[in-house]
Amino acid sequence: MSQVFVICEGQTELSFVTEVLAPELAKQLVYLTPSEIGTSAKKGGNVTYERLLTDLKPMLLAGNRPFCTTLVDYYGLPDSFPGKRKADELRDIAAKADCIHTALRTRLAEDIDEYTLRRFVPYVQMHEFEGLLFSDPAAFARAIGKPSLESAFAGIRKTFATPEHIDNSPISAPSKRVVDLVDQYEKPTMGTLAALEIGLDTIRQSCPLFSAWLDKLAALPTT
Repeated sequence: MSQVFVICEGQTELSFVTEVLAPELAKQLVYLTPSEIGTSAKKGGNVTYERLLTDLKPMLLAGNRPFCTTLVDYYGLPDSFPGKRKADELRDIAAKADCIHTALRTRLAEDIDEYTLRRFVPYVQMHEFEGLLFSDPAAFARAIGKPSLESAFAGIRKTFATPEHIDNSPISAPSKRVVDLVDQYEKPTMGTLAALEIGLDTIRQSCPLFSAWLDKLAALPTT
């Protein structure tokens, strides 16, 4: 078995890991333990390198030698985050992700050490969580009690190569697109219900970067 701590950007990601990812990966003996970034005084949001390091370092150095990963959004990162400015100059989302992940590992190696970082799997989504939900517009609309929005959701999805491309600027984030259509959209609750309705297999088929991250977690060595 492998124990993996997941540092999440906020409540939505934490709920997604708890309700959707953890049960599925447990079938492969990969046990996820999610927590929001930050201290008890200020949990979630504001994903700076300093806050991430504060959470990540004690986890990686714990005596039981767990693995660690992240579940945070690219467009919420400040310009000071390792690799962010360079990644902003790239157009391909896979190249952006690789740039951020490489720069983050390089910076962490300076503050922790390269040997310990063998147990770290960085993952920065190129989109908001809601991007994943556009993997199945019909199931998304049905899960949040708005089946009439299937066509609108499908129209958004068809504009992009994959759901992972939808968050192409801070002002066009998937959640903003959803809120424009659903006045009382509740991210953690409705988002998790939608993910459960869509199913992890469907999300993975539509979102290759997300799927590759889960493949890496599933392939971690046993501890």
